[in-house]
Amino acid sequence: MDDLCRLTLHEAKVLLERGECSAVELTEACLARIEQVEGRVRAFLTVTPDEALEQARAADEARARGSSAPLLGLPVAVKDVISTRDVRTTCGSRMLEHYVPPYDATAVVRLREAGAVLLGKTNTDEFAMGSSTENSAFFATRNPWDVERVPGGSSGGSAAAVAADECLAALGTDTGGSVRQPASLCGVVGLKPTYGRISRYGLIAYASSLDQIGTLTKDVADAALLLELLAGRDPRDATSADVEVPTYTAALTGDVRGVRLGVIREWLEHPGLDPGVAAAVQGALETLTALGAEVRDVTLPHSEYALPVYYLIAPAEASSNLARYDGVAYGFRASGAGDIWELFARTRGAGFGAEVKRRIMLGTYALSAGYYDQYYKKAQKVRTLIKADFDRAFEAVDVVVGPTSPVPAFRLGERVDDPLQMYLADIFTISVNLAGLPGISVPCGFADGLPVGLQLIGRPWDEATLLRVAHAYEQATPWHARKPDLS
Repeated sequence: MDDLCRLTLHEAKVLLERGECSAVELTEACLARIEQVEGRVRAFLTVTPDEALEQARAADEARARGSSAPLLGLPVAVKDVISTRDVRTTCGSRMLEHYVPPYDATAVVRLREAGAVLLGKTNTDEFAMGSSTENSAFFATRNPWDVERVPGGSSGGSAAAVAADECLAALGTDTGGSVRQPASLCGVVGLKPTYGRISRYGLIAYASSLDQIGTLTKDVADAALLLELLAGRDPRDATSADVEVPTYTAALTGDVRGVRLGVIREWLEHPGLDPGVAAAVQGALETLTALGAEVRDVTLPHSEYALPVYYLIAPAEASSNLARYDGVAYGFRASGAGDIWELFARTRGAGFGAEVKRRIMLGTYALSAGYYDQYYKKAQKVRTLIKADFDRAFEAVDVVVGPTSPVPAFRLGERVDDPLQMYLADIFTISVNLAGLPGISVPCGFADGLPVGLQLIGRPWDEATLLRVAHAYEQATPWHARKPDLS
């Protein structure tokens, strides 16, 4: 029973259906694991053991009555920027340190309807702004493969919790790579679906045209299972798409013969790409070729502009979204203000961390009179060119392939005082969000003893092909079965 927490969702589901374990035993195993390793990993901001065990007991009773809900009794975690009814949701910020939502996000509603057990809320860079989970207002999460290194961000808490077997799976969010990059650094599977595939209702906004809820799982089959349950139109989210949701688990055939893979040559020749990462990605391409996929080069000529485009558009949207935190309606309120303007200044000065303030100022400047056309409007035009590059590439290939992160996990504190170096951690993931495409990171090897991720990018709404290729590669290699040693 001590190894129950190491199971995937689909493995645990089989045991529960056979009656070989109970939801309570499964949940207790995860809670014991959290107690065992959380002091070193620090993946959770809030753990809810009493509520989780109550949900597990209810799941066992429901199974005894004949329920076959797809996630019945399976323990999962949720990133702390996604609203959970009656459970504190902080966004990793002092501004919302004591905020308890009165409602669930749609993604959480769908987890609950599927029977999942919620263990708690995972750590995040403040308001999802960061690439290392060092920008949390409370503490930094650590990488289970080396606790002196970062897990990536901003969904680093979710990625670390899955890698450390503290939960069977977790929800994250991806604005510029915040699911895929920590998945790469922690050696797990990170799926960012097409923009609009999963409802954003209840996701506390950072950059509304880029944010997308995604999943962190131990293998691709679990990613397919979760996407199948979470995807679909939501009348409460005007940006969620009314597009048919396929049976993603049925797409995992293991067959990639004839699938055309496009290798992004600019990325593989990028001067910032770690040699160990390059070697692992090249090895993955050779494996996919051996499986029958056709590999050819593609070019994304405007991808070199993705970083500056992102850091104009995302901060601009953040400056608008975060204007609501003024100390008047809800959240933190500073004391001692003489008038309303001083209240705004004191509240935001004390409630927001340095990175959030930096991005708000960048965004406000880019939207200001005299600079809107010069910066924000021009960035939106280049965003269109980036999407057009992908459109042309997908005329010749089915899936675009490259590294997820240019480097393996870096040391805690190594980049925290150098924002530009921190921003470069997302250089290969940002384009996917700007174009609204689905992307997945799967483990493809190690560099200096640390995990490396292979990034696969698909056509809009074609997560099925993406998952099929990822699953075939995963099943042909040992990397997803490797576990960090936290003994």
